[in-house]
Amino acid sequence: MSKKQQKLKARLPRGFVDRSAEDIRATDEMLGKIRKVYERYGFDPVETPAFEYTDCLGKFLPDTDRPNAGVFSVQDDDEQWMSLRYDLTAPLARHVSENINEIQLPYRTYRAGWVFRNEKPGPGRFRQFMQFDADTVGAPGVQADAEMCMMMADTMEALGIPRGQYVIRVNNRKVLDGVMEAIGLGGDENAERRLTVLRAIDKLDKFGIEGVRLLLGEGRKDESGDFTRGAGLGAIQIDMLTKLIDDQNYENDSKSFKDHLDYIFDSHPAVSAAGAEIGDLVKLVQSAGYGIDRIVASPSIVRGLEYYTGMVYEAELLFDVTNEKGEVVQFGSVGGGGRYDGLVKRFTGRDVPATGFSIGVSRLMTALKNLGKLNTVNVVAPVLVTVMDGDTDALGRYQKMVQALRQAGIRAEMYQGNWKKFGNQLKYADRRNCPIAIIQGSDEFEAGEVQIKDLIEGKRLSEEITDNVTWRESRPAQIQVAQNKLIETVKAILASQAEDRRRTAAI
Repeated sequence: MSKKQQKLKARLPRGFVDRSAEDIRATDEMLGKIRKVYERYGFDPVETPAFEYTDCLGKFLPDTDRPNAGVFSVQDDDEQWMSLRYDLTAPLARHVSENINEIQLPYRTYRAGWVFRNEKPGPGRFRQFMQFDADTVGAPGVQADAEMCMMMADTMEALGIPRGQYVIRVNNRKVLDGVMEAIGLGGDENAERRLTVLRAIDKLDKFGIEGVRLLLGEGRKDESGDFTRGAGLGAIQIDMLTKLIDDQNYENDSKSFKDHLDYIFDSHPAVSAAGAEIGDLVKLVQSAGYGIDRIVASPSIVRGLEYYTGMVYEAELLFDVTNEKGEVVQFGSVGGGGRYDGLVKRFTGRDVPATGFSIGVSRLMTALKNLGKLNTVNVVAPVLVTVMDGDTDALGRYQKMVQALRQAGIRAEMYQGNWKKFGNQLKYADRRNCPIAIIQGSDEFEAGEVQIKDLIEGKRLSEEITDNVTWRESRPAQIQVAQNKLIETVKAILASQAEDRRRTAAI
């Protein structure tokens, strides 16, 4: 006796999500608003593939022992490793490098797309998520960085986030490099310790100054008892770094920011020069009308990716939310970026400066939901043409009716299920939230007429009817019209329903 074959279990891979029609439409509308800002700044779209050769991504190299270290990888038939992109910046650098002789520099471009991380998923942490980037390649001046910050601020406001609830924070990796040198962590032999220090500073918004001090010292134990080993710095080094990253220690203008750095690090040449560069950016944005309520210099901004070489910036949302642990915290970053002058050079050997920023689309959508600024796109469900007769001639008439509605700009469909159970057709229309059902039996066809049932009004009226006799006699919200009046009648009912929705929303 053969064993009963087991059914395949349907299961969604961990770290991935299915997206609903409402989510897709809301995302499209949000991306459309962002795109308008980018286009207004003179940026043009480009698209790169989801797969790149792994060595071209830069962050990870092909590793026959660990080909999936952080990225999802497969081996091509010529034994080259390919990986799903982990961001949109490295693929852009490859694209520019391959087309360097055809591309007009400076190259100003934007793109939205899915990126993939082969990391352990968790609350709010997915293996597939969308980013929306804008980049300028071939512009070395600080004015290109300043423009990125201004465009990021304009994007926040285009999405309905008011001033006072967002800020664009700016720092310079050259400041951090100079600081490392000033506290005795220069040289290749201290590369790993420098990275530990940067990671500690990057945790300021999560752990506060005291938590960062622990990570700069011997280490920090969290609530669960897990211990994170620190950078092992001395007390004087820790004091200098915490004075650097405490944004309350200086007034935010170009002169005092540089003075702040010079005071802490005794006018160290590298730190002072980088501070002056930030000062130039502050002057530029303020000249264009972007005050400290929108764009501020902030030495605590680090940015995690190692390819940044100059200015780095983050868009931070300042309102409070409740996290997974029930704690009230500031919402935090929804995007960021910086200058990456070395990525294109990896391929060309030429110095090709570049700067850009990336928005985390899902995180920004969550923020807009919290603010009540995410517009839910209300797409009206289709008008349903019901089927009273399943022979070919009748189906042809119904299909002709549907096409006439569509050509008039009305969303419509013909019922595709078992036509013999008419009650199921109306149940289907109800579940689909169809606004109107069109009914034409043989009697109506002979008379050149159709029945039009206003399902929205019918639902409202049915709530007022308490017995079946009244229901059968009333046939609520159903009218019979000449077939040549079908389109204008349907349009009139849809317009009336739309007006009712507007009135309800205004109450």
